[in-house]
Amino acid sequence: MIEWRRFEAVVEALFKQAGFETKSQSHGADGGVDIWLYSRNQPGAPVSLVQCKHWQGKKVGVDKIRELRGVMAAQNVKRGQFATTSTFTADAMAFASENGVNLLSVDKLLQLIASRTPEQQAELLTVALEGEYWRPTCVNCGVKMVDRVPRNGGAPFWGCPSFPKCKTTLPMRSA
Repeated sequence: MIEWRRFEAVVEALFKQAGFETKSQSHGADGGVDIWLYSRNQPGAPVSLVQCKHWQGKKVGVDKIRELRGVMAAQNVKRGQFATTSTFTADAMAFASENGVNLLSVDKLLQLIASRTPEQQAELLTVALEGEYWRPTCVNCGVKMVDRVPRNGGAPFWGCPSFPKCKTTLPMRSA
């Protein structure tokens, strides 16, 4: 599965290919917005907000869509996009359709990618595989995590290289 930062970068590249100007935040508290979309005709005012969720095996619930809708209202933006590596609950889909939020599940994202030209698809693949794509990125610091082994034995894990300042860890998936 794609690493969370690579996922956000691919989603941003998809919107750029669709003709939007984009602005993103690489890490940390994003205020409920990962990517700001601007029309090339009106570069100063966002036309849509994008929230990305890199989840596996867990559906995105209506609470996350409501949060995005709240940020849209606060920013006076009428359209929102919610992209995920997962799917959405029925409540989330119903709320989104009534509130100007376009849902992009993993299947819909794959359909969008498939509809691109071979050159655009190659560009998206390059974005997905940029850098150490297999190594997770710390959600708090935005740096690539390092592999760690517990002092007292146990399973290896990913840890933030900024430890002890940042204590973010992730379990390592077995091959």
